[in-house]
This record gives sequence, C-alpha cells and structure tokens, in this order.
Amino acid sequence: MRSSEKWGVDVDTAVDLALKELKLTRDKVDVEVLEESSSGFLGIGSKLARVRVTAKEDVAANSRKEKAKFDDIDKILAGLPENQEISVPDEIREDYDRFEQEELEDARASQSAREAASRNRKDSKKKSRNRRRQSRPQVSLMFDLSDLEPVEEHPVKDFLEEVADKMGIDLNFSVKVGKNFVHVDISGKDTGTIIGKRGQTLDSIQYLAGLVVNKDSDQYIRVVLDAENYRAKREQTLIDLANRLAGKVERSNHSITLEPMNPYERKVIHATLQNHPKVQTRSEGKDPYRRVIIERK
Repeated sequence: MRSSEKWGVDVDTAVDLALKELKLTRDKVDVEVLEESSSGFLGIGSKLARVRVTAKEDVAANSRKEKAKFDDIDKILAGLPENQEISVPDEIREDYDRFEQEELEDARASQSAREAASRNRKDSKKKSRNRRRQSRPQVSLMFDLSDLEPVEEHPVKDFLEEVADKMGIDLNFSVKVGKNFVHVDISGKDTGTIIGKRGQTLDSIQYLAGLVVNKDSDQYIRVVLDAENYRAKREQTLIDLANRLAGKVERSNHSITLEPMNPYERKVIHATLQNHPKVQTRSEGKDPYRRVIIERK
C-alpha cells in the first residue's frame, strides 16, 4: 500500500513533498485534501495544509501518519508568514546589542575572578590544571535559571504544543518565567527532530515563539528553548571550535570567517577568545547572516 500524508504551507507544497517521498508524478496519484491552509491574523495562528497522496493502484489503502522529516520541517518553517522576510526589528536589535555587551562584560569579570583565584593557589598540581584550563577558557554564558518560576500555562507553551501537533511529533514542554525572560525545557521521544541540524530547527521555532510572546508586550521578552541540554553541549562545541580556529589563524596569519550564528553563539566565540594573546574577533553583517571573524591582532 503506497500512500503518503504530508503537511505544507499550502496544498501544492504538501503534495510536492508527498510526491518526492513516493517518487511518483502527479498523474499517477490521487490527492485527498485533509486540511486547507490558513494564513491566520498577522501571521499568528496560521495553519498548514495537510494532504493524503495515494498511488492510483492503491487508492483504497489507508495511509499511515508519518512524522515530519528534517526537509519537511525546513520547508514548513520557511513557508510560514513569520519567516517570509527574516528581519530583526530595531528595538529587538538594540536589545541584542545591549545583551551582547553585557554578556561580554560578565564573561570578562568571571575570567578575571578565575585568574585571580588561580594566582592565589599554591598547590603545583592545581596550578598545572589551571594552566591547561586557561589554554581552553571555560567562559560559559549559560543562563542562570535559579530565579525562574515554573508555570503550568503560558502562551509560549500553547504555541509550542500547536507546532508539535502540526508536525506530528511527541514532545513535552516545561516553562519557567522570570523578569522579561522565558525558558522552555523540551523533552520527549522526538527531541532530535525539534533540535534539527546544528540546532537550526530549534532556533527557528525559538524565533517564532519570541514573536508570539512579544506581539502584545510593551517590553521585549527573551525566549530561550532548550532540549536534552542541547544549549550547553552546543556551547562547549563552540568553545572547542573557537580555540581550534584561533590556533589555525595564529599559525597561518590568515583570518577565518565562521558560518552565520545567532547572537548568543557569537558571544560564546567572542568571550572564549577575548584574552587570546595573538588573535581577536569581530562581527560583521546583519542578522540572520551576521558572522564572527577571527583574525590576527
């Protein structure tokens, strides 16, 4: 029984996804529209189209519902009204810049405190370990969640549950809130799908969640989504990457331009290399294509 059920920003997109999976052409299938798409109001509350495409020799077969795959999710997110033109409003851009500066200052203060503590230690083994650590600085910028309060109901949770339902994936959402800050911990058997390739799906949905929360808010509220401790793991990966590329720049005398990153990930690179004796970092470009450049001092 050859059949495929797909979501898409419109009926044609959903049908194309199903045809690609079945490896058939339009004239060799029957198409059943299960749900029509809707643009919603100002892009919020938009609905995806859902179709069932069945090979003509198996028209009577019942198709099995499938989870959205990586390529499906990328196309769905790219087609949503909120993502048609990716731009960051000026007021949010200002918050990003201010946040970047504050994080860098915090990282410098933390690094100075660690260095002072290291100088005061007299145990030779501890000094040796500290020297190794300083060669690969631990400049964690992870968020302090200790002051956040858990909540059972929140617009972000409602939005994420709707997204998960549309994607056909099984997830649970634990929401904590603080002053102008919302943190969501995602768990469940489909966390790999929601994270996506190098966190791109997670970042895309985080961006949309931020739009939902800030639509009627007088002050900018920061939304952070995490799944299976991905943010901490990604941070360590970026720290390792920054140190490795700094060594390459130092040896080759050629600058290196990294891939586009979100503001938080750029801050990890900046903070990791801020005290490097031979290289320096800077950012150029506009979000979402803003990149970090590592170059010789």
